[in-house]
Amino acid sequence: MFRVIKALNNNGVLAINMDTNKEYILLGKGIGFGKKVNERMEAPDNSSIYLLQQQTERGPLKDLINDIESEFLEIASSIILEAEKKFKKIDANILFPLADHISFAVKRIINKEEISNPFTQDIKALFPEEYEVAYKGKDIIKDLVGVEINEDEIGYIAIHIHSSLGNEKVSQAMEIAILVRSCITSIEDSIGKKIDIESLSYNRLMSHIKYMAARILKGEEIKLDMNDYISERFPRSFAIAEGICKKLGSELKKDFKAVEIGYLAMHIERVFSDESE
Repeated sequence: MFRVIKALNNNGVLAINMDTNKEYILLGKGIGFGKKVNERMEAPDNSSIYLLQQQTERGPLKDLINDIESEFLEIASSIILEAEKKFKKIDANILFPLADHISFAVKRIINKEEISNPFTQDIKALFPEEYEVAYKGKDIIKDLVGVEINEDEIGYIAIHIHSSLGNEKVSQAMEIAILVRSCITSIEDSIGKKIDIESLSYNRLMSHIKYMAARILKGEEIKLDMNDYISERFPRSFAIAEGICKKLGSELKKDFKAVEIGYLAMHIERVFSDESE
């Protein structure tokens, strides 16, 4: 049983669980309609329930809730539901940071102060399923507040969704995207040409570097060592790959496993093959 602290709007209430004495946001169609302060209520079966007694980078959620308009909580909740359809299980704590981000994004758009995202294409390549869900958020935002977000903002929402799938914070996910982009730029400098971002080899290369960074962070190692074969057959790609692996290890402040060089070199060689066609 919950006791209403206040109705946020027709579709949301701030309430306290009378058994645990913890505060929650309850979201669902019509859930807040006609609700009065101190009114007792059960959570409807189709409602989404979010615990408020948590800390965020901006402070306690109980303080943050006063700064977020309720429609942005609805938007974030709807995006979470779409993410759950796709990924089955995500961290619902994404609700408030996501709602907060969307709120500021919409205000920037209204004030014609849109912020570009230089890593949008990289995010699409690194996190395609998260981006697919985030793209649905574009329609949700348009329907609820009448504002259309661009692909750059969709990319930022995708990063929030990605962070809800594991232990990564949004800032950590962005750091990986930036680092992968930096590695791609180094490879482009080495071959003296931009890589076609629409090509299959580009997407494979991006994904490989992303997972390689994850392995370096976790200290995992690929079992099959192909370095001797690859270094002999593709010496130019191998030399570039060795530099990229050293760069990743240095940036992540972790030792990389030498076996990674050969696998990365194979992806770089594919890029060279594409460029020569």
